[in-house]
Amino acid sequence: MTQLFDIVSRIAERSSQLRLAEQKVAQAILGDLPFAASASIQTLARQAGVSEASVTRFAKAIGCRDVRELKMRLAQAAAIGQRFLRVENSIAENQLPQIVDIVYADIHKSLEVNRSLLSQDNLLQAAQALLRARMIYAFGMGGGSTMLSDEARYRLVRLGRPVATYHDAMLQKMVAATLDKDDVILALSTTGNVPELNASCAIAKEYGVRLVAITALGSPLAAMADVLLPLKSLETDFIFKPSSSRYAMMMALDVLMTELALLQKDRSQELLRRLKFTLDTHRGGGNREPLGD
Repeated sequence: MTQLFDIVSRIAERSSQLRLAEQKVAQAILGDLPFAASASIQTLARQAGVSEASVTRFAKAIGCRDVRELKMRLAQAAAIGQRFLRVENSIAENQLPQIVDIVYADIHKSLEVNRSLLSQDNLLQAAQALLRARMIYAFGMGGGSTMLSDEARYRLVRLGRPVATYHDAMLQKMVAATLDKDDVILALSTTGNVPELNASCAIAKEYGVRLVAITALGSPLAAMADVLLPLKSLETDFIFKPSSSRYAMMMALDVLMTELALLQKDRSQELLRRLKFTLDTHRGGGNREPLGD
């Protein structure tokens, strides 16, 4: 098996220790990674102003068997997109005080686009599945999906629904193997392309478990879902801010929980009253303070 390593970091770290001709190859590659990945050895040598032998020596000096492996690794690195390889002046220094406006605009756009994807029929089906479930298992892995699977647990507990959350890949598999048709998995994934999460959901589906997914339309996870609440991720070239997609996921989750609360309106009202009474007794506060903090 070919050893996995970050070719861009390795070139940057080792280039100063190489011969001058090989340093020129490193500069040519780091200056335009997509070009270097697709260029022939002759073209790359010309671009760097060195011999073809220098390109070959460079490939071996950074741990590749040959130039072919070097080009393969460069292509893999280039596939992540130029926005992570080169800092663009997408925001000038004099714009920094308006960062709040840039972040807010992206959140607003993400919510607006994703609002149009939510179907009332699907929301109702998802809420009914949660209402009828013997047990609900919220699965999430990664950043925002992990956080919001926990958020799902907090929301479901307030409505008196039995729920547990699992983030660890092995635990998810183990749990999935114990479920049956009376249980429901609520899976959250911005991309729907997390292999471990998808594998756990596939195991549960083998045992007749219903799968409600909040995930990307057209993704592998979406294809498995019995009920899909679709997401569309809107990533920009400004890579330094958190992804706005988690707001879209939170919106879908909030709408789903509201739908569920209304399906069992009397019970929800009583449980929420108890929560408010307990919190106000504990901390004080006015009538409009939230159920939480």
